[in-house]
Amino acid sequence: MTASPTEPTRRLAAVPDLDPAPNPHATQEEVEAALKDTKLAQVLYHDWEAETYDDKWHISYDERCIDYARGRFDAVAGEQDLPYERALELGCGTGFFLLNLMQGGVAKRGSVTDLSPGMVKVALRNADHLGLEVDGRVADAETIPYADNTFDLVVGHAVLHHIPDVEQALRECLRVLKPGGRFVFAGEPTTVGNFYARWLGRITWESVTRVTKLPFLADWRRPQEELDESSRAAALEAVVDLHTFEPTQLEEIAVAAGAVEAKAVTEEFASALLGWPLRTVEYAVPREKLGWGWAQFGLQSWKKLTWVDENVLRHVVPRRFFYNALITGVKP
Repeated sequence: MTASPTEPTRRLAAVPDLDPAPNPHATQEEVEAALKDTKLAQVLYHDWEAETYDDKWHISYDERCIDYARGRFDAVAGEQDLPYERALELGCGTGFFLLNLMQGGVAKRGSVTDLSPGMVKVALRNADHLGLEVDGRVADAETIPYADNTFDLVVGHAVLHHIPDVEQALRECLRVLKPGGRFVFAGEPTTVGNFYARWLGRITWESVTRVTKLPFLADWRRPQEELDESSRAAALEAVVDLHTFEPTQLEEIAVAAGAVEAKAVTEEFASALLGWPLRTVEYAVPREKLGWGWAQFGLQSWKKLTWVDENVLRHVVPRRFFYNALITGVKP
């Protein structure tokens, strides 16, 4: 569903006459219908995840994630004259990328859009808690509900691979950007990176859920109803993840959409090889079993391996083998 291109007003929850309400508990029948309708699958899957998404991915709105978001922006966009006056986040999720970029001095005002009502609701709630000037809408990335030449910056994190027509979405980004405005998208899976990440996650999930069936590890096993719900979500995940990208392909799509100065970079190789098994373990066992020590081990290990990626492996490993791709472009 899309709204008219009039100026939005800020709100903390969906307005009934404009946006649909979140649906966090899809039925089996809805899941089966979504298997044949990718945009319905996007809504159901992300509504299901909205309230727990920040915890699942260790998202915060403090120095740790501000530095991470700003680092991703700087890595692909380089030095810019900051702050941008107004920015839009496409496929905002819980607002992780834009809200942390705003706190990091990249933009003054923000707008968020997502196909999932649940995600828009959480993103606006997060913005309100942070005291940031942000409005939002439930919207399709292929038909962005804002007027031409509205924004100075469009950003997104882990969103392009969910969009059926990526080139059309980038055309829409360029349409709503002012001349000279820039888009920056980060967190997109490369084709090679997605292959090894999927297999690492699958092997880890199967191993942990089987081992925790042993009687003496029973208290390390999540309740069966939670595992069943995760399985339904996993079935939708196979539908919502539509693309992987070669870095060169992303640059070609951006140029075809009408962008200039298109550039893709990649990151996370050794850090991804460790990160995906760690994340899977965290989702397969009760959260209270892992504790602070595990969290610190994961964070410090990721930092060290990221240093290796950026300072050593980037110079010897082809960019297509890294897990994450970032793309930027400018409106002529």
